[in-house]
Order: sequence, then structure tokens, then C-alpha cells
Amino acid sequence: MKVTVEADKCVAAGQCVLIAPEVFDQRDEDGIVVLLDETPAPETYGAVRESAAVCPAAAIHLAES
Repeated sequence: MKVTVEADKCVAAGQCVLIAPEVFDQRDEDGIVVLLDETPAPETYGAVRESAAVCPAAAIHLAES
């Protein structure tokens, strides 16, 4: 799986960080998403998919490898 984010679309809701903190974080100054791991481990795939599904701005994109 390859993960990409569109930071300019992010609304800083933080759901991705709550669901998959090993893959996503937020900038301290404005809460915008920070991608920590663009090729996460298989055991995180479920959480990463859920993060993408609940993102209110649809700023998380997944490509299956």
C-alpha cells in the first residue's frame, strides 16, 4: 500500500491521527496532516483504510501495491 495526502485539502479534523497514529500526525501550528509513513506495514492497512474513509476532506489517498 502507498499512502499520499493532500495537505492543502486537510481540515485538521485529526481523525486519521486517532485511528492510525503510526502513519499520520498533525503539525503543531495548525493541525494539518503530516504523513509519517507512505508505505505502512501490512498490519496497519485496516486502520489506514479507515482513516481514508472517515477523512472529512477526502485528503488521504491509497494505492494498493
